[in-house]
Amino acid sequence: MLQGRHALAGWVPARFGQVDGEARTEDPVKKAAAALEGLLSERDPDAPVAVLGAGIDDLTAGRKYLATLAPGGFMVPTWPSEYGGMGVDKDGAQAVKAALSRFEAPDLYPWMVGIDLVGPTILVHGSDEQKLRWLAAIANGTEIWCQLFSEPNAGSDLAGLSARARRDGEGWRVTGSKVWTSRAHYSKWGLLLARYDSSLPKHRGIVAFGLDLTAPGVTVKPLVQMNKDAHFNEVFLDDVWIADSDRIDEPGQGWAVALTCLSFERGSLGGGLGVRRDQVLRLASMIPADDAVRRDAWVRDMAKFETIRMTDERTKASAKAGKAPGPEGSGSKLRGTALIKSLADLAMQVEGPAAAAYSGETDDWVKMFLVSPSLSIRGGTDEIQRNILAERVLGLPPEPRVDKLKAFSETPGAATAG
Repeated sequence: MLQGRHALAGWVPARFGQVDGEARTEDPVKKAAAALEGLLSERDPDAPVAVLGAGIDDLTAGRKYLATLAPGGFMVPTWPSEYGGMGVDKDGAQAVKAALSRFEAPDLYPWMVGIDLVGPTILVHGSDEQKLRWLAAIANGTEIWCQLFSEPNAGSDLAGLSARARRDGEGWRVTGSKVWTSRAHYSKWGLLLARYDSSLPKHRGIVAFGLDLTAPGVTVKPLVQMNKDAHFNEVFLDDVWIADSDRIDEPGQGWAVALTCLSFERGSLGGGLGVRRDQVLRLASMIPADDAVRRDAWVRDMAKFETIRMTDERTKASAKAGKAPGPEGSGSKLRGTALIKSLADLAMQVEGPAAAAYSGETDDWVKMFLVSPSLSIRGGTDEIQRNILAERVLGLPPEPRVDKLKAFSETPGAATAG
């Protein structure tokens, strides 16, 4: 897969005509692809496709891939160059993405929380020192991050979290537990939310940290799923000390940090959830020509796929025009989740009894079928996405929130905070 080394070090934003007003005289996708040809092998369209990290625990190939691309900033092209990126605009980033899609790549799911969610959040809320300390290591694959958000009693109502943070000299002591934390068992860092002041309303008494998961007092316990994957975890924090230099933004801004991260998450999980067009086309080739019912079902799914793709393009155009993110991410996630479930179910119908022989290693569609139920939960439940659309698109009144302005200590959730 990887053929060269550090050949991207001189690949600078000027390639996209962004420096000194240089004109764009060549196709930027072709330029990006040319820079990658010495490093990567062309992608085989018939090769197996990773399914949201299902069954993947080997980190060697991913780390090697990211380390090779890091000198050119190809994985995070919009990040400033001093933080491991290329400093290009959204057009440049799309050209890079299009070029990368032509080449083989390992499953990068273990790094996506850091690259797609935490890194962009740190760019918004982190200090200059934190950006220098954390971002390059995210981009080159050295350090994997996870999200320490959800708790046993705070899932959809994330602001009801009860993990406690108290000041301790030059740092903080944190006690509590988190659950459904993807890849915590081999993450170096976690983006942690904790409550530092129960006298404030629940959204205002939260503080955010970068937590070193190797710190004393941190215990990680994997949760085994029905597809035999064990990438979700419980994380227990027993009086864990965190330096104040690892606090992200000010105390009380933790909810703003969370919202920023969640907005990136919804965007990353929209747009078809990583299903490629060639995958969908290959599924069509599996359906017998005389099976009119299933071929009709495939056409319907293909139409949904194209709708999601075009909506994603419209969202990108809005962002390019300077518009703030809207509810499009929630709509894309709902449609994408439904599409994955429908495609996977169709594939199981086509494969028939052969699907029961699944070994966990070979059949992409069986993996997708087993993973698909979790998509209605991860990245924000379907119910939360529908609430967002109901309020922000249909103009319906929000659900009553009788505890929104109360001190957290006066709410039922305070009983679990200890």
